Amino acid sequence: MPIAEFKWRPTAEIVEQANLTRFLRAHDLADFDALNARANADPTWFPDAFIRFIDYRFYRPYEKVLDLSDGLEFPHWCAGGTTNVAMNCIDVRRGTPEYTRAVFEWEGEDGARLSWTFADVDREVSKFAWGLRKLGIGRGDVVGMYLPNLPQAAVTLLAVAKIGAIVMPLFSGFGADAIAQRMNDAGAVALVTVDGSLRRGKVVAAKPIADAALAQCPAARHQIVLRHQGIAIDWVDGRDHAWDDLVAGAPADPTAVPTEEMPADDAFMLVYTSGTTGKPKGVVHTHCGFPVKMWLDLGLCLDLKPSDRFLWMSDMGWLVGPLLVFGGLLVGATVVLIEGAPNFPEPDRLWRLVERHRISYLGVAPTTIRTLMPGGDAQLAGRDLSSLRLFVSTGEPWTPDAWNWLFDVVGGGRLPLLNFSGGTEMCAIVTGTVLHPLKPGCFAGPTPGTHADIVDENGNPTAPGEVGELVMRSVPIGLTKALWNDRERYLDTYWRPMPGLWLHGDFASRDADGMWFLHGRSDDTLKIAGKRTGPAEVESLLTGTGLLVEAAAIGVPHPIKGTAIVCVCVPRASAGEAEARTLSGAVVSGLGVPFRPERVVFVPDLPKTRNLKIMRRVIRSAWLDTSVGDVSSLVNPESVDAIRAAGEDAHG
Repeated sequence: MPIAEFKWRPTAEIVEQANLTRFLRAHDLADFDALNARANADPTWFPDAFIRFIDYRFYRPYEKVLDLSDGLEFPHWCAGGTTNVAMNCIDVRRGTPEYTRAVFEWEGEDGARLSWTFADVDREVSKFAWGLRKLGIGRGDVVGMYLPNLPQAAVTLLAVAKIGAIVMPLFSGFGADAIAQRMNDAGAVALVTVDGSLRRGKVVAAKPIADAALAQCPAARHQIVLRHQGIAIDWVDGRDHAWDDLVAGAPADPTAVPTEEMPADDAFMLVYTSGTTGKPKGVVHTHCGFPVKMWLDLGLCLDLKPSDRFLWMSDMGWLVGPLLVFGGLLVGATVVLIEGAPNFPEPDRLWRLVERHRISYLGVAPTTIRTLMPGGDAQLAGRDLSSLRLFVSTGEPWTPDAWNWLFDVVGGGRLPLLNFSGGTEMCAIVTGTVLHPLKPGCFAGPTPGTHADIVDENGNPTAPGEVGELVMRSVPIGLTKALWNDRERYLDTYWRPMPGLWLHGDFASRDADGMWFLHGRSDDTLKIAGKRTGPAEVESLLTGTGLLVEAAAIGVPHPIKGTAIVCVCVPRASAGEAEARTLSGAVVSGLGVPFRPERVVFVPDLPKTRNLKIMRRVIRSAWLDTSVGDVSSLVNPESVDAIRAAGEDAHG
């Protein structure tokens, strides 16, 4: 693994003002390593101390912060306590100076804008909660949410939790079958949707898709429809309810609509994530787990503050959407919700939004930055980005060119770029902090409470510089309560491959300076003639040539090596055999002759999820002309056909 240099170091002022510094001092801990050591040694101390540090509220205090009576695989958090995530996000602000402070700002693709205070959010959430109860929806019912980034999406997340039901966010680009599959698996009784919304300048109807899905969902009794674009839609009397009609007559005083007192470890959110095989997995988040973990990840480790203006352009159907809403509200930051894409209607829209909304805390995915990079440095000309304080990133490993462009060009070399990584199941396993120096693409280390480690195939810790499996030795608060109605698959996927360890499915390594790095999914492993590497290493060499927008390296069967590398690339301009030779040479130069690609091919696009993860398993399956499995989460399913065609040409 190359030895990288530190590119950023925290100033004394940043260290002094960090949320993490306050926690360390409150518990007489010397540094982040000392915090992790104590949390690992006593798995009950840290979550209890952190809950008290952030003053997470309970109606009835818990008797035991962690109950392992059902084994390490099935922990019970805050046993005996009652709470509600909506109470902690909204109700606790009543009667405080914060109640009249702006907490949500929204901007539509057409430039429409809206600003809500905590009081406004409280009012809107209470009205919608009242309307849901009027339909007979309540504790334990699953409610699907098929909405784009509108303020009402945040209201739905909070209102469903407020009444003790379970909200199920769905990707706003899903087709009917993908919605129906998740609705039926969850046993959802209702769906919240919209007539239509703007997408790259066009009105895209959502209700016809929702109608087609509900035709396959016998348990779904109700559909609540937000009339956003005013387009003509079909209507099913008795099942369909207009949002505005549903909330008409609700009490004007939010305190007249009580928040349900729930067992702390009861579910409030169900998020589906696609695995490498099989049907999507239902990840279950609870009233005490998810919100405390959001505060831990965003506030303690990644230093989100109440004074921040927080923007992260992500669909509400993926974890980053709820993370933005719940995490921002819990910390008390101003959450900026944006409809649409970061590069439409203007190619530099993201930077215009940062300037216009005075964003201080910007979340990005590496693919977003690679998408914007072809616009060059000129897109930043005249943009006032001085409000920015730091960047945060997750979703996939960085390529050096994208990391350096964001850090050096956009951030001027002065802003920390903090990575965190984990998954829908628990959010962050490894994290950056503002107390640590930065190397491109690095992590400071394990998120406290995870007891994360890097191990070889026998479960033994790896040495610095060696690539191994990312695992957890402890169960952090916020970890999913198994999988929805599928405990055996949960055990088979995460716990049984390495008994006693949570196997996350990412390759990771540590360098001699103690920095952690991720190398892509371990099920995307490239093991060439007995030599193992992650796809990110190959992809970094490819994109480092400057010829590509992005690339994916996959392993395919080879009669001699066992596995050979195929590089599927999106070129910046027209490309042919000469460019393919240059790219192949870059891989050989960086990794050695054994890793010479078997083939370099050019395609218009790579399949991605809505949160912009490149789906290498789909690329490999399409190349080999085998079943691609569940692709309902892809934002660009048409990309699969181009890769399949390229594979057919290559195979003759």
